[in-house]
Parts: sequence; structure tokens; C-alpha cells
Amino acid sequence: MPAPRRVDLQRRSSMSGEAALSSAEVEDALAVPLDPQAAAFFDVDNTLMQGASIFYLARGLYRRRFFTSREIAAAAWKQAKFRLVGVEDPGHVADAEASALAFIQGHTVLELEQLGEEIFDEAMAGRIWPGTRALAQLHLDQGQRVWLVTAAPIEIARIIARRLGLTGALGTVAEHVDGVYTGRLVGSMLHGPAKAEAVTALAAREGLDLTRCSAYSDSANDLPMLSVVGHAFAINPDARLRAHARANGWRVYDYRTGRKAARAGLVAGTVAGGVTGAVAAAVALRGRPRQG
Repeated sequence: MPAPRRVDLQRRSSMSGEAALSSAEVEDALAVPLDPQAAAFFDVDNTLMQGASIFYLARGLYRRRFFTSREIAAAAWKQAKFRLVGVEDPGHVADAEASALAFIQGHTVLELEQLGEEIFDEAMAGRIWPGTRALAQLHLDQGQRVWLVTAAPIEIARIIARRLGLTGALGTVAEHVDGVYTGRLVGSMLHGPAKAEAVTALAAREGLDLTRCSAYSDSANDLPMLSVVGHAFAINPDARLRAHARANGWRVYDYRTGRKAARAGLVAGTVAGGVTGAVAAAVALRGRPRQG
């Protein structure tokens, strides 16, 4: 029995990677880069941005009455059940992931994108880590493309990439028909192995040499992505990633200090390991954001 489950989860990761790739954006200005075979891939939460982007998005949407307390409470309950049962059962994985974005069902893509622009300005722009932004700019200055790779919805990932002048983004894809969300995901959350699938597929499409590419993350959950490139870096790493980075000679950047680092670690622990948007949104309803 365990083997079919692993196969099914692998297939779902592949589907989410393909969905993220199909939704990727490329800036025209970098259509013919100076270094066409090299690129950099950046995780977002606690790597590029202080805290969790899905938290800021969910809080902003709730304040704008985008969804109700009842809707998010139902989704959060399914997430809690999923955490108790475990992640090995594809049926529970599918149910939990389907609930993660169920509360956007019936809303339009345009609506979410417009609100996302506002929420970026009010809650995210000021939380970009200057050090990580400088690293991304360094790759751009070398003529390399820079992509965000995140479990956050592709709509908000694109906004962050565009506002920072990056090449594009890979993110979790919510199904929509005629511009209206169905409340289901395409594949699964872009998380863990799915990120590696998306990066590998993007490299094949864009003619990238992964041995010349770089990847940056704060979480051991992104080891699959970090391991497919030739140059891996840990930024504000959790304990497991820090240990792995040291063991493998990866460079570590930590922009946190003292109490701020400890608090950021609490946030990372809350949103890492497959906790989806519904849980982050449930936290938002309590009105007590944890800031790293």
C-alpha cells in the first residue's frame, strides 16, 4: 500500500510543477539575457520577505470582506484534520489542498489581482529583506533571469516579482474557468518536491543549465529545489537547513538578529511543512500577526 501512495503524491507534485510553469511570466526586457543559461530561483516567505505572504494576503482580503469567518473556519478545520491524520494519504492531501483556496470560489481572477496590488503596497513592500533583494539584483546585473518560486498563489507571486523588477514567478495555481475561481487547485500546492519539478521544467523550456543556476531558501522543505541547482544558498535558515548547508558547504545569509531572529523562527515554524493558506488566514482572523 505505501508504494501507490508515494506514486500518487509524486504525480500530484509533477502536476503542480507543470501548472506553475504554464502560468509563469517572463519580462520582455529580459527576453534575450546576457547570460541565457543561468538563472536564480528565490523562495519568498522568510527568504525574500519577512513573514508569510499568504498571511498578509489573507488578512488584507478578510479586511476587504473577500470571504467570511465561517468560510475560513471550515477550511481551517479541514487543515487541522489533515495535520492530525498525516500527509501520507493522498485522499487527505487532496481534501486539505482543495480546502486551502476554497474560499475564493466564485471570485474573479481580476478581483484578486487588483486587491493583491493594494495589499502588496500596504503590507508587503515594507517587509522585503534588503539583503535578499540585493542578491536578486546582483543576478539581474549579471544578465541572469530571476524567478520567484513559492507556495503562495501565482497571482500574488507575479505581483511581487513585477514590483521588484524580477523576471517572473512560479506559484500555486488555483483553477479558474472564464476568469472565475472554481475553488480547486491545479495539481497541488507548489511546495517541497513540486518546486523542484517546476524549476526543472522551466529550465528545460528556457534552455537553462541547472548546474550554473542558483537557488535561495530559508526552509529545509525546499531542499529538493536547492538540490537541483549548482549553487544553493540558505537565507534566514531554519535549524535543519542551516545544518544541511554547513554540511554541504553552502553559503548562509542571515538578516535576522537576536530577538527578531527568534520571532521569525516562530513564523517559519507556523507556515512551513505544508501548512496552507487556510491556516494562515485563520491566524489573520485573530488579528495577532507574528512578524519576523
